[in-house]
Amino acid sequence: MATGIMFLVMFALMFLGVPIAVAIYIALFVLIGLNPVTTANFVAQTLYGGVANFTNLALPFFMICGTIMETGGLSKRLVKFANSLVGGITGSLGMVTVIACMFFGAVSGSAPATVAAIGSIMIPMMVSNGYNKYYATGLTCCAGGLGVIVPPSYPMVLYGVTCNVSVGELFIAGLGPALVVGGILMIINYVMCKRWGIKGDTKFDLKNVAVSFWEAKWALVMPVIILGGIYSGVFTATEAAVIASVYGIIVGLFIHRELRLEPLWRIFRDNAAFIAGTMFVMAPSKATGQIFAYLNITQIISDFMFGISSNTYVVLLMIFIIMFIVGMFVQTTPAIVILAPTLLAVVQQVGVDPIHFGIIMTLALAIAFVTPPVALNLFVGSSMTGLSIDRIVKAFMPFLIGLIIAFFVVAFVPAISLGILGDWSLTFG
Repeated sequence: MATGIMFLVMFALMFLGVPIAVAIYIALFVLIGLNPVTTANFVAQTLYGGVANFTNLALPFFMICGTIMETGGLSKRLVKFANSLVGGITGSLGMVTVIACMFFGAVSGSAPATVAAIGSIMIPMMVSNGYNKYYATGLTCCAGGLGVIVPPSYPMVLYGVTCNVSVGELFIAGLGPALVVGGILMIINYVMCKRWGIKGDTKFDLKNVAVSFWEAKWALVMPVIILGGIYSGVFTATEAAVIASVYGIIVGLFIHRELRLEPLWRIFRDNAAFIAGTMFVMAPSKATGQIFAYLNITQIISDFMFGISSNTYVVLLMIFIIMFIVGMFVQTTPAIVILAPTLLAVVQQVGVDPIHFGIIMTLALAIAFVTPPVALNLFVGSSMTGLSIDRIVKAFMPFLIGLIIAFFVVAFVPAISLGILGDWSLTFG
């Protein structure tokens, strides 16, 4: 009863426009006021413990790295290289958008940042080559979700910190799912463009590929540094984020010479505000998760789900429905910090690996980036183009269906995530 009242208070405050962190704080104290399972002192200690984690430093630095890539000229070179790879295939610019989002996501770890960086280049190019402007924006918003699927990933870091799971292993496990999602989006784009008769604007030329590769070499080295360093054990995910940021600054300032000190200062200032807001949300979310553990919420959810079915696939379907609905109204950070430990305890009872479940949650939340009303990718795409969100939503429905299909493919075939980690089992357990 007390938990239900807590959620009613939280959503009512959010509906009234209260910042989500403040809404969680107030609802949290309403909960312990109605059901004093712990003390305010413990809550205060947990608030601090929720953010006092070294791995959390990876979040702002990956964001900084992505912004530096965009400002320092690295992202446009990645787009040019991706364009040379696709050549004159039907719907080539749409495919370039997907591939470029994968390249950029391999550095930024952020879906909105990926939409902003790639969309600013690719949306005008697609429109000038005959693509419907709503379609071009919708495709970019959906492909931007690859920013959190391709490692390194902001939600993966959050999940790893929250559930005490190896962030490095999560990054490795994200490679296969990223290829599945990207492949499905490109197939849908090909079918749509084939129907409209939109062909590529350039022919495949090996010389052009070599030239564009050489121009993009400094940008392409960055993911190698990040992922190679983590996978080899040379440095942690947090250290990789710092190293990548420093590398991006050096390349932008001294090699491409498109980065200036004044924009660099703005990048640090803006990201300081971002991480402050993130930590402000993470603190009460972590405390809420601890109190849920005291209230045995995990067992209540388990009993409810297993009362319907104990089949792994049915349980994962119910998890998807929960995450899909939650993602429509709640931002990524509180969704992961509050729900991940509880839902992980449930799915482990039916043999789902914690690493695999981290990928499942990441995919579900990548879909949430384009499902209104809380859809950051859509707001970024709308603000960039001036197009109404409802028209963009109507245009990208085929891609949304593709993202959902990709989710179930990855969720129901664990080997896509776990195979590269050495577990080639095609079944659960």
